[in-house]
Amino acid sequence: MVIFPNCKINLGLTVDNKRPDGYHNISTVFLPIPLHDILEIVPSKSSIKIQFEQSGRLVDGKSMDNLCVKAAQLLQNLFPEIPPIEIYLHKNIPMGAGLGGGSSDAAHTLLALNELFKLNLSKQELIQLSLQLGSDCPFFIENKPCFATGRGEIMFPIEVNLKSYHILLINPNIHISTAWAFKEIAPGSMQVAFKEILQEEPIKWRNKLINHFEEVVCVQFPEIRYILDLMYEQGAEYAAMTGTGSTIYGIFKNAVEPFSSVPSHYFQFAFEVKN
Repeated sequence: MVIFPNCKINLGLTVDNKRPDGYHNISTVFLPIPLHDILEIVPSKSSIKIQFEQSGRLVDGKSMDNLCVKAAQLLQNLFPEIPPIEIYLHKNIPMGAGLGGGSSDAAHTLLALNELFKLNLSKQELIQLSLQLGSDCPFFIENKPCFATGRGEIMFPIEVNLKSYHILLINPNIHISTAWAFKEIAPGSMQVAFKEILQEEPIKWRNKLINHFEEVVCVQFPEIRYILDLMYEQGAEYAAMTGTGSTIYGIFKNAVEPFSSVPSHYFQFAFEVKN
């Protein structure tokens, strides 16, 4: 089975409070983005329960610590009848970039194994399992525009009317530590009226649809502030950082080409919103 885990951007992101379990309650709107990794899972003739190979962008750490492997182990522990498998992952999505690529890979591993071996897990069961792998994972089980609270697992469908707008992502190849970013902000210091703001046109979102992490990350990494300013200089109606960074996205009324004015090692991806 071959599937294509996509990434996401956050339209606004606030940290509401720290929970007794050490996690944080957030509020955000998740928007799926058509930038994909490639994931293949096949039954294996080997006696080794999970074999994992990865290509494309280099993933730090041991291969058996990859979230795809952890997702597969989670299901194999629950369903011992799942046979040995081989997992092949090709990484296109930048990491440590606020795009949720690793979380998407994990969630799509659960989805693929559920289908491949007919485990009959419901969407809600998959969401609860995915939460054990990461706070962004539940969104990729739903994978539709939604307003999210809690750790990100309490989701409500939301209409985001960006049809025919163009979105450009720029990542400066800076890896942002999520743990560091959460330590730098003051929970509860921002309030965003997500649903009301998103009923307006993107040109009216600036200074209202806020990412809680943007200010502290831009202070620490001025390159990210430069990209944000550049988006507006080049005609973006709205631009912001996604997640805890380091990717900046710009929403444009008309078609936009990758910027030639940024260093060649920056990652850029542009697309038109279809629905």
